[in-house]
Amino acid sequence: MYDIIMELKSKLYQMFILGVDPKNTPQALSEGLGGVIFFTRDIKSTKGFKLLIQDLDKKAKIKPFFSIDQEGGRVERTENIHNGKKYLSAKYAYEKGLDFLENQTEEISKELKSYGINLNFAPCTDVNSNPNNPIINERAFADNPDDVIKGASVVIKTYRKNGIIPCIKHFPGHGDTSKDSHLELPTLNQSLEELEEIHIKPFKALISEGIEMVMVAHIQSKAFGKDYPTSLNKNCIDYLKNKLNFNGIIISDDMYMKAIADNYGFEKACELGIRAGLNMFIYRDASDEVINMIENIYKKALQDKLLQKQIECSYEKIMKLKQSLLQKIYTLSDLQC
Repeated sequence: MYDIIMELKSKLYQMFILGVDPKNTPQALSEGLGGVIFFTRDIKSTKGFKLLIQDLDKKAKIKPFFSIDQEGGRVERTENIHNGKKYLSAKYAYEKGLDFLENQTEEISKELKSYGINLNFAPCTDVNSNPNNPIINERAFADNPDDVIKGASVVIKTYRKNGIIPCIKHFPGHGDTSKDSHLELPTLNQSLEELEEIHIKPFKALISEGIEMVMVAHIQSKAFGKDYPTSLNKNCIDYLKNKLNFNGIIISDDMYMKAIADNYGFEKACELGIRAGLNMFIYRDASDEVINMIENIYKKALQDKLLQKQIECSYEKIMKLKQSLLQKIYTLSDLQC
């Protein structure tokens, strides 16, 4: 059992999920890093991957989220150890029927669990309403919200049953964009009412069913105001919390994506995200630049009570999820924030 009183720096480190760096990731875990994300580059053999997770787990001050993007189809990180086998993407798995979708998700869940993964950034709950979308397409279950809800509900239930935390993405919906946020900043020109009718509908339904984590997209949205992209936008994040009554973890998409990194840089974007209400951030690398950014945010927070409050709030939410789903590792007061 960990000491209930954690220093501010460890609480801030809990807000980050970083990629694997031989030097920086173990050190960050010893400081209290919230989690690690694995990519194809990290997974070269079944035995090696299990040993990597076990080794990183031993370095951790607080039990980490060991996470992955394993949707099937185009987004599948274990392809190097599958000997040519591929899972179907959400669209094609759903088209084969709910039984097939459940069985495939069961297989994915058990595989991930066997490695030591406890968080999957899936399912994708975007509605693929734009057939020319370069980034979602077959990653979505369907081109209408009701089918997306049906497919996502099956996947979420199956992940939970097997001890994998699901995360729905990419709020408020990436399915009608014509640009790839990995490369540039997409725009959504729909009104809030239009978004609610189609793209927000699956998120609303799955939040009402108790989803644990929501990933926010890097999108410029007319509905939430164009001062900042949705991932750094207080209007968007407040909508999630106050309008949709989501009290779980709100996490960014990868902050290395050019939609954010090219326009804001790491430190400014991270500080904006914390102040807007993001609880966690994904950075695909644990570079010196990322570690220095966390340390600089910590120094600012020591002198900034509002920043401290946001960090404390996020820490509570993260620990509550880890307490409930990762073997009761912490004791917490039931704070609402």
